[in-house]
Amino acid sequence: MSERVQHDIDHLYGTGDPQFERSMGGFLGPAIVEGNRVTPYDNGDQIFPALLDAIRGARVSINFETFIYWSGDIGRRVADALAERSRAGVPVHVLIDWLGSDRIDDAVLEVLDQAGVEVQRYHPLRWYSIHRLNNRTHRKLLIVDGRVGFTGGVGIADEWTGHAQDPSHWRDTHYRVEGPVVAQMQAVFLANWTKVSGKVLHGEAYFPELEPAGPVRAQVFSSSPANGADGMRLMVLMAITAAERSIRLAGAYFVPDERALGALVAARQRGVHVQVITPGPNVDARTVRWASRARWGALLQAGVEIHEYQPTMYHRKGLVIDERFVSVGSTNFDPRSFGLNDEANLNVYDVAFAEQQAASFDQDLRHARRVTYEEWKRRPLVSRVWESMASLLGPLL
Repeated sequence: MSERVQHDIDHLYGTGDPQFERSMGGFLGPAIVEGNRVTPYDNGDQIFPALLDAIRGARVSINFETFIYWSGDIGRRVADALAERSRAGVPVHVLIDWLGSDRIDDAVLEVLDQAGVEVQRYHPLRWYSIHRLNNRTHRKLLIVDGRVGFTGGVGIADEWTGHAQDPSHWRDTHYRVEGPVVAQMQAVFLANWTKVSGKVLHGEAYFPELEPAGPVRAQVFSSSPANGADGMRLMVLMAITAAERSIRLAGAYFVPDERALGALVAARQRGVHVQVITPGPNVDARTVRWASRARWGALLQAGVEIHEYQPTMYHRKGLVIDERFVSVGSTNFDPRSFGLNDEANLNVYDVAFAEQQAASFDQDLRHARRVTYEEWKRRPLVSRVWESMASLLGPLL
């Protein structure tokens, strides 16, 4: 989907209409497949044990793609687990973003290299490829034996450890996936792996026959500037436009462009309850927060609820719509994710899972402070100046 979205999308059907899935799976693709199980894990104390257990249990292949891989204890533990499997004869392929993982320890890379792990960097700086510098892989994918996948918002850094207990330990969610949709996740990884390494990985080790693992219908939706990055923007806008009752938006980096603003305001105008959670005072990118706040006026006036998470950095990202549809993964609600990065989201079409994720979102609301339109209008002049300046950088943040 390479065409750029230049006009608002008409509300023609709701998320409960079969046409919604036909559009999401037929028009946008890939196909929505049945028979999956999706298990959410909140924060590092749940996420990393599950991720490490999956790695340690690998028998035939490990493919891992991430934006952030930094120094620290968890970085070494993940490297040790990958290295142990490689020494045991399991092919291990790791794709890290050159810019996002610039803080990885040389010692970690040495552990991986000595064990035979194949590590590739996505778009390293070269004089002949400087035009690609702004295109990063922001995806977070782990696929083990072609049968178990993980995705979500978590990077490999100590900031994601713990249980979001203080500003040094972030709030996030990651998802374990089993069933036929894992093949789509594998295909997304392999598209970038082939592009970077030139090697084609295929066969039983990567695409085994996958039996049903649960009741969930799902698809893995990906985007890249190389293939028309506006596809992710279009997918999100179509999902919002189909909303009839509620939109819950977890926005780690919430910088809506004009089309996104229009879609959220239009949802409110047709009676949809719209709630957004964004980072509050504990934020890792203050410029993004300024650019975000500069754009809240029309949303707040329309009745969109915007809540700032208080305890720590809020790194969750995703949509829960009408408690029927969930989209989670690496994509932020900002121009960079919609137009510059390689992204991947897991879309889930299941009422029970959507209700569970809605309840998780509502739990986060209890730790967030709502910002009113009156409060937003009264913000100090110096804040408005910084916000206006940051907003000009919105497409690059």
